[in-house]
Amino acid sequence: MSAFQHLSVNQLIHMQEATAELQIVDIRDAASFEAGHIDSSFNLSNENISHFIAKADMDLPLVVVCYHGISSQSAATYLNEQGFDNVYSLDGGYSAWHQANA
Repeated sequence: MSAFQHLSVNQLIHMQEATAELQIVDIRDAASFEAGHIDSSFNLSNENISHFIAKADMDLPLVVVCYHGISSQSAATYLNEQGFDNVYSLDGGYSAWHQANA
């Protein structure tokens, strides 16, 4: 069984509408995050990941976003191994999100 689930942009939109308690982490570099990101997402990096893990609610759904949906899969697996129960990788990443919401 996979350590995370795949999530389409449409599924994420429905998830956002259905629950206010959704954690979205964006693992792109800070400049890319500043240029555009999903509302309410948090820019997660090697520098702040320990703090995030210590403070986050491990029971809430956690969506991992990268550029194109590839790197987020490894990050989602890692976060699942750290104790997050409901981890998702956004298929197509931020570029798919941006294209669907442009």
